[in-house]
Amino acid sequence: MRFYSTRNKKNEVSGAEAVCRGISEEGGLFVPVTFPAMSRERIESFCGAPYHQTAATVVGAFLPELSDLPAYTQAAYEKFDGDPAPVVKLDDNLFVTELWHGPTHAFKDVALTLLPHLLCGSKKQLGNSRITLIPVATSGDTGKAALEGFRDVDGTGVAVFYPDGGVSDLQRLQMITAEGDNVFVSAIRGNFDDAQTAVKKAFTDPELIDALAKEGIELSSANSINFGRLAPQITYYFTTYADLLDGGQIEYGEQVDFCVPSGNFGDILAGYYARKMGLPIGRLVCASNRNNVLCDFINTGVYDARREFYKTSSPSMDILISSNLERLLFDISGCDDERTAARMRDLKEKGVYSLTPQEREAMQTVFAAGYATEDDVANTTAHYFDEYGYIMDPHTAVAAYVAERFASDRPMVILSTASPHKFAAAVLGFIGEKPTGNETKDLVRLEDATALEVPESLISLPKKAKLYTGSIAREQITDAIRTFGQKLTKK
Repeated sequence: MRFYSTRNKKNEVSGAEAVCRGISEEGGLFVPVTFPAMSRERIESFCGAPYHQTAATVVGAFLPELSDLPAYTQAAYEKFDGDPAPVVKLDDNLFVTELWHGPTHAFKDVALTLLPHLLCGSKKQLGNSRITLIPVATSGDTGKAALEGFRDVDGTGVAVFYPDGGVSDLQRLQMITAEGDNVFVSAIRGNFDDAQTAVKKAFTDPELIDALAKEGIELSSANSINFGRLAPQITYYFTTYADLLDGGQIEYGEQVDFCVPSGNFGDILAGYYARKMGLPIGRLVCASNRNNVLCDFINTGVYDARREFYKTSSPSMDILISSNLERLLFDISGCDDERTAARMRDLKEKGVYSLTPQEREAMQTVFAAGYATEDDVANTTAHYFDEYGYIMDPHTAVAAYVAERFASDRPMVILSTASPHKFAAAVLGFIGEKPTGNETKDLVRLEDATALEVPESLISLPKKAKLYTGSIAREQITDAIRTFGQKLTKK
């Protein structure tokens, strides 16, 4: 399998190289030159199969050079509490795929428990003995999942940057109490887009790259700009369809819609790629919060980031610049790298770009979009708890609200991306329970109110040592990466 850059198709690499590099030197994202096809027989074989086996097949279709992949997926998904992506039926045509049963209780675990294996396996394949330093910009969940996944993995280091005041209390606690000899965490004085822009800039900073190279260090990514992060997310679209098929909820070939809470567009793009591989997906519904730049883009064909930024109860979606959208732009443009590069320049310099009418039509054939206000999120959370006895976090509530607006005669699957406990105070308020202002007490109160057991890893967080309490300006991120790299070489 070969990959090339969305901004320069002449920059063609192997899958192993794409995983190790994360992003191309001119800033483009690596995408497959061709997409593997999954036959009916193959998809039906996923029915009743262990999740790790399906993951090995799906991810292996993109990374066939990794002969140890079955062992990698088994080791990764043994860290989950049962099925990594169980499907819950709420109503005749309404389902939820829960993606938060991993070590950090968010959907990012599905990819970030596997990515360290993919990275180390790819380095072995390439004979690469350099230290891999992974800068991570996070809007909440990616940071802790990366810290947990790469903790003490030989030959790697992870530096996480999160927006100060822009994540939930528990998300922050998960990050600043992170343990491991190869990790670093810092708040930044800015929002997620500031962090993401600075981290992406680091990948194309020749001075930084040269300085790190002299120390035997290379940069890679754990964000979904790295195809090795994106590929594992494709798996749960296949397992969800197989579970519905195996449970008699659908017949093979019947299309299923998915509603996905999305900020950086990676989670829903994985569904688009599953569809390109032959999975019978009908419509992919992109659900936004008040920062509804993606919703406006899908409905109008104009991406305009020149708007006010809002902090919401669903902070992992508080994003105005969606990195993974570049891969969709490249695809619907007919894989036009020059046009994609020009649009990314326009976004950087002008804050806006537009699709052609033909591209907009191609996008809207597959995608629909809606958004939820804070009142919508609160009311939806209360409604699902009252109607179905089902409790959800604010991001899932965004998707649940939007999903109702696009209900049809096809089954609709909502992707649930985080445990409600990670947003205990907000969820308590939504269901009519008063938060206490104390993280531990709120966790216990939510368990008492909903009977959803609190994971021990969360209940113990406030008691852990807070190791990373500092903050830096966004302009200091490059220096922080360089300093952390120097520390890695001394370990």
